[in-house]
Amino acid sequence: MYDAVKIKLNNLKNNKIFELLVVAVIIISALEIGAKTFDLPYSAISITTVLDVFITIFFLFELTIRFVADEDKKAFFRKGWNIFDTLVVVVSLIPIDNSEMALLARLVRVFRVLRMVSVVPELRILINSLVKALPQLGYVVLLMFIIFYIYAAVGSFLFSEINPFLWEDIAISMLTLFRVMTFEDWTDIQYETMEVYPMSWIYYMSFIFFTAFAFLNMVIGIVVNVMEEEHQAARADKQPSLSELQQELKEIKAVLSELQKK
Repeated sequence: MYDAVKIKLNNLKNNKIFELLVVAVIIISALEIGAKTFDLPYSAISITTVLDVFITIFFLFELTIRFVADEDKKAFFRKGWNIFDTLVVVVSLIPIDNSEMALLARLVRVFRVLRMVSVVPELRILINSLVKALPQLGYVVLLMFIIFYIYAAVGSFLFSEINPFLWEDIAISMLTLFRVMTFEDWTDIQYETMEVYPMSWIYYMSFIFFTAFAFLNMVIGIVVNVMEEEHQAARADKQPSLSELQQELKEIKAVLSELQKK
């Protein structure tokens, strides 16, 4: 009985229509959260309240289906996305009104939109790639900080008298350099210092080359490389293993032998 129910729930979980329904409910949840930020009439507030209850129950139902249909129950909560979904659903069950945890419940309901990531495999690959790329990106960020620190110190020594608001100390200088790196009116800063130091354009051009061009391309290269590895791993998981193929061949041979006997 239990095995039959598990098979039916597994078929339901893998059903494309059910997956689209889950995505649709997540989109409705996002729209409902956005609607609550406006001043709504009483009738609209009643509708959002009913929607909130429906969405919470649906997410609980969907998570239950995934848990029951899973072959390894112990490994279910070892996966990060399953833990995230479970936390979102459990905290969503906290009543919003007349509760000290009302603010937490409201904030978690906002994070229900992130369930789109756990439902769509392509989005999961993107997030997993970013997380796995963080250790490598850490070295790039460290090197970028060193470049920022050196250029900020030089800029503070040279330009603090020209514009103390932008170059007074090394901390403010680093904020100014971040503005230069993001190309936010950076030419105004450059032309201001060039009136005193005509060759200061070299300072800005070299800094932009190191940060906006070189380091940005490093970050993109690392993320793309990790993303390609994740795609290969996902394709490998979808391909049937040798043992599965052998088992299917045995089942086919058994069926053929039964037909021959008849």
